[in-house]
Amino acid sequence: MKTPDILALSPVMPVIALERVADAVPLARALVKGGIRLLEVTLRTPVALECVRAIAAEVPEAVVGVGTITTPADLEASVRAGAVFGVSPGASASLLKAAAAGPLPFVPGVMTPSDVINAAESGFNTLKLFPAAQAGGLEMLKAMGGPFPHVRFCPTGGVTLQSAPALLALKNVVCVGGSWLTPKALIDSGDWAAIETLARDAAALRQ
Repeated sequence: MKTPDILALSPVMPVIALERVADAVPLARALVKGGIRLLEVTLRTPVALECVRAIAAEVPEAVVGVGTITTPADLEASVRAGAVFGVSPGASASLLKAAAAGPLPFVPGVMTPSDVINAAESGFNTLKLFPAAQAGGLEMLKAMGGPFPHVRFCPTGGVTLQSAPALLALKNVVCVGGSWLTPKALIDSGDWAAIETLARDAAALRQ
């Protein structure tokens, strides 16, 4: 499956930070039950890759990827963990080269037009605008559409349930990323029903 097709599976890609492996599978099941199949587990905790392995093995309906990839080594580890795709907050020349040569569908992070050009030169036309709110959000994406008509974005960072509809209405936005679907307090308390409700609200954005 190509990168744009993967990101189009859900209007919102939850940005997930897990501190306990035991939470990975029930969280993924709650999100999938709520209609969100596309999951980004970030490399912000020591157990992230183990969580990806658990979800890949036990929640086949989920399409699980790894976020916060910043080095070629992160990329290789994500492939070994069973990730279906990878996402970065930014992209160095070495990371773009490794991703272009590797098997994993990859979404490089960009913030400026120069970043977009660098990513496109490496063969990437589906990109993560990060941090989206700080980079200009809706107006920035509208402006990017002029010089880069063939580039599609997943804006992430500061996106909310309230701001998502306007972003998703843009032709160059394939999905949005957000952490509001998986708040730490709900994960810590194991309130999977509440997370399922958040997922349903997010999934409804594209109905």
